[in-house]
Amino acid sequence: TLEEVVAIAEEIGYPVLVRPSYVLGGRAMEIVYTTDQLVDYVARSAEVTEGHPILVDQFLEDAFEFDVDALCDGTGVYIAGILQHIEEAGIHSGDSACVLPPYRITPAALTTIREQTTALALELEVRGLLNIQFAYRDGIVYVLEANPRASRTVPFVSKARGLPLAKWAAQIALGKSLADFPLPAETGAKVVAVKEAVLPFDKFPGEKVFLSPEMKSTGEAMGLAPSLGQAFLKGLLGAGVRLPVAGTVFMSVNDHDKWKAVPLARDFLELGFGLVSTTGTAALLRQNGMPVETVYKVGEGRPHVVDRIKNGDIALVVNTPMGSRSRADEAAIGRAAIRYRVPVFTTLSAAQAAVRALRSPKQISVKALQDYFVD
Repeated sequence: TLEEVVAIAEEIGYPVLVRPSYVLGGRAMEIVYTTDQLVDYVARSAEVTEGHPILVDQFLEDAFEFDVDALCDGTGVYIAGILQHIEEAGIHSGDSACVLPPYRITPAALTTIREQTTALALELEVRGLLNIQFAYRDGIVYVLEANPRASRTVPFVSKARGLPLAKWAAQIALGKSLADFPLPAETGAKVVAVKEAVLPFDKFPGEKVFLSPEMKSTGEAMGLAPSLGQAFLKGLLGAGVRLPVAGTVFMSVNDHDKWKAVPLARDFLELGFGLVSTTGTAALLRQNGMPVETVYKVGEGRPHVVDRIKNGDIALVVNTPMGSRSRADEAAIGRAAIRYRVPVFTTLSAAQAAVRALRSPKQISVKALQDYFVD
C-alpha cells in the first residue's frame, strides 16, 4: 500500500530507489528524494505496479559503480575484468559508459572487490560465468547484486582482453576446469577499453535526454586506445557523438554538483572554450575568478539558452538535473541539443571524461581488434 511504501522509505531514509518487483531494464525505476516525490511516483506507476510489490532500497549518492565478470568452476575463480562505470551510481548499467581497467579506486578497495567476487562465486557454487555489481563510496565497497550468468558486459570484456569467455564458460558447464584454459593475469590488460552507450534520443524527439535507473540505450560502441581520454573519444565517435574542439560550453548544474563544477569549468577554459551559464552557476564561477556569460533560462527572457543553441552559439552542453526528475527548462535544453547535434552531458563524471578526451592526442590510430593481441 501507499502507506507502507512511505513508512519504509522514511525508515530507510531518503533518497531511495523504488521499482516494481518484476521488471527488466529498470522499467519504472526511479530515485526519489522526498515523500511528495514518492507519492507522485506511486500514482504515475500505478498501472505498472498494480498487483505486484514495490521494492524500496537505500540509494547511495556520489558512489561509483563496478561490474565484475568472472569464471568459476566450483573450486577456483578467475576474474576476467573489473569495469568501472564513468557515470555515478544511479544510471542503469546499460546506459553508463564503462572503462576497463578501473581508473578511480584505491588498491585496497580493488582487493576487497576481488575477495568478495571469489567468496560469492564459491558460495553460490557457480559453474560458468558470474557477474557482480559493486558500488564504492568513501572507502567502503558495497555489493549491489550477484548474477550467476553471463551479463551484457561479457562480449565487451572478451574483446577488450582477447579472451573467449563464453566458450570457456560453456566448457566449464560440461565438466572442464579453469586449469584447462590459458588464463592471463587479470591485471595484464594491454589497452584501455571504453564502452559507450548508443542512445536513441534523435529518433524519439519527445524523450528526455537525462539518464536514470531506467535503461534507454539501444546499443553500445567500444573504444580501444593507450589512454582513457583517447579511448573515451573513440567510444563517443563510435556512438555518433563528435566533440567540438572550440566554441562555447553551456554549464548549468544542480546545487549538489556545484562544488565539482568549478574545476570542470576551469578545465574548459584552459582548453580554450568560452563559458555560458544560468544565473546560479554563473555566480559561483565568477566567485572563483572565471569569466562567464550569463544567459536567461527559458521563460526568463530572450534570447534564452535554447535560442542560443538554435542559433549555433553553443558547442557543448553540461546540464545536470535536480533530483530524479528534470524541470521543463532542462527538458527543453536537452531536446534542442539533440535536434541541433550539440553534445550534451547530464552527469559531471561524463563531462570530466569528455575533458580527458579533448586533452588526448588528436591524431587517432586505428587497428584491427586482433592486432591488439598479437605479440
